[in-house]
Amino acid sequence: MPRCHSPRRSALGTLLALATPLLGAPLMTGSAGLLASPPAFAQTARPVPISPMSLRGEATFGAPPELQLNGQVTRLSPAARIRGTSNTLVMSATLAGQSWVINYTLDGLTGTVLDVWLLTPEEASRRWPKTREEATTWTFDPITQSWSKP
Repeated sequence: MPRCHSPRRSALGTLLALATPLLGAPLMTGSAGLLASPPAFAQTARPVPISPMSLRGEATFGAPPELQLNGQVTRLSPAARIRGTSNTLVMSATLAGQSWVINYTLDGLTGTVLDVWLLTPEEASRRWPKTREEATTWTFDPITQSWSKP
């Protein structure tokens, strides 16, 4: 017996077709769409750029949530997100005993480390402010994801 398409399914298809131009990329459905990713973009830049509100530092990770940041013992926020060099989330326990050049943001209420980006050697070589004072006087270029001194 032939199947007929329900109005709900066709309405969903219409919605997806209308949303595609708004998303800026073709929207794929089905299992092929879930596995598809733009490999050239993923290899050249982080899919989610590093926040220009972040600061540069050196971190040595201890037993979670402990962390030594720029020589000072501090803690990761309970809501901390650590992004690896490929922008995937990394669990803090897997970093125990490791030292990294990082970019980080602080929780405004508690002063704990909220966001961490583990940097590739190329990212670590880019100029980035280490203090809030530097960040307020330098200029950020969102295209190159880099800072320049005045």
